[in-house]
Amino acid sequence: MKSLMISLRILSLLFCGTASLSADEWPQGSGPSGDFATREGAPTSWSVALDRGVLWKRTLPETGQSTPVISQGKVFFSTLKPVMEDSTLGSDLVVWCCDALTGDVLWNRPMIGQYPQRLSGCFADSSSPPAVCDGEHVVFINASGGVACFDLSGKPLWQRDILSVGRTLPFLHEGRMVFTRQIYPPEPDGNFPHKYKDSPLEMWTQLQALDIRTGKEVWTTRCGVNMGNAIVPQRLKDGRAVAAVGRGGGHGPPEKPDGISLVDLRDGATLWTLPLEGFMSTMSYRLRDDQLHVFHEGEHLSIDALSGRIVKRVSILNQVRVMRHSASTANGYVEATESIPDLRKGRMITQTSNLLVGRFHYFRSYTHPYLGRVDVENGEVEYLELPLQISRAAGREDQLQWYAPPKSKKDIQMKDQALVPNDLKNSRGFTVFGDKRSKGNGWGHVAAPTPSVAGDYLYVPVQNGTVYVLRWDVPVLTHEAVVSINDLGPAGQCYTRASLSFAGGRIYAHTIRELICIAK
Repeated sequence: MKSLMISLRILSLLFCGTASLSADEWPQGSGPSGDFATREGAPTSWSVALDRGVLWKRTLPETGQSTPVISQGKVFFSTLKPVMEDSTLGSDLVVWCCDALTGDVLWNRPMIGQYPQRLSGCFADSSSPPAVCDGEHVVFINASGGVACFDLSGKPLWQRDILSVGRTLPFLHEGRMVFTRQIYPPEPDGNFPHKYKDSPLEMWTQLQALDIRTGKEVWTTRCGVNMGNAIVPQRLKDGRAVAAVGRGGGHGPPEKPDGISLVDLRDGATLWTLPLEGFMSTMSYRLRDDQLHVFHEGEHLSIDALSGRIVKRVSILNQVRVMRHSASTANGYVEATESIPDLRKGRMITQTSNLLVGRFHYFRSYTHPYLGRVDVENGEVEYLELPLQISRAAGREDQLQWYAPPKSKKDIQMKDQALVPNDLKNSRGFTVFGDKRSKGNGWGHVAAPTPSVAGDYLYVPVQNGTVYVLRWDVPVLTHEAVVSINDLGPAGQCYTRASLSFAGGRIYAHTIRELICIAK
């Protein structure tokens, strides 16, 4: 009966013309143009927990974090090799190809790793890097060591024993696959130590380009890249393809100086470097009208992309407008002007949570359950409080978990407030995680899935499987911008670190247990 229902839903979509395989693809983790966006619309309301708006689900044997990549009617993603008991570490992957319309498995292949990493890590694991597909070749990265290329039927074409980082966002550029290469490995317990902090240039993490047909190195940068960067391809107004990279962050990175460099994607040459003392580089850097927009400590910086000179500074902490939840008001919100305290040494945005959409630079606060945005044209800063989690079950009203400010250090902190904590169990019932912070709700000290855009809507996924959909272009950021609050499965069972992907009017999501296709 379930197969029949799936077939009928697919036929309905085909006859409506919304599922054409010639529609926009999502050939890399950051989307067709590297900006996590498509002009094509997609569903704005659904519930995987209630099986509402779900075209198909594919139960997966093991945890995985890669953002789904869609090309030529196929979905490509990675999971860990299945474990046979509760486990904390893993290095070997299984790389997958499924049919984009049905979820049927077309092929999968093993991909062996060398250096175990913590399973289901709240910052990354071995399976985190998304694939890239140019329509003929698909390349997968195992962050435990290894890069492998296949044709679209699964035939191996080449393989390289190269170590990468879990948070790399490989992208395509002129027949090349560009990614973040690393030299120094994690320790046997999966942690990255501080002992490499004074290492020479030869040990630095760098951006690297490989020929997608042969796997041969084309170029490697020399400016240095932090392992937590989410690097995306961008263009200057004169047409030059560039990427902004950063240095600085936790775990004693060796790359110096802290700050930002702009790299030419033709040859990996450094165009300029801007030192920023104490810079936390764990974000992506967004280019608009030859200005680069980044966050540094308590400020939003606009940088001239031609010279590397800071042209505007805006505080994102002092006397900012906040729409805060209030149970005592009719609409559930109250407007306030407040200053947000700097509690964590300049870490003021949730890592990798920022996305520039039009003139609005969206991000998630590090210390509060706030979605923030900066208008890069006029410098206006706004915050909107969101619920920490949604929980749904048949025959019951939706439940929302709102933030309760702790009154002391002994009170439950924001990251641990949840209707249902993440159980971190795979689809076969084994517990698969090596970092206790993964049990948190996805607010605070994590590397968040980067938001995505489809048409007029911003999709903000959170590690606990809650997804907020908002109109991104509203003139004022209030609760009225929120179109829906959705789930990727039952609360506690849908841990995810993958961004949402869009293709053919559909949404693709990857959780600890499932690959999911959402359609109207």
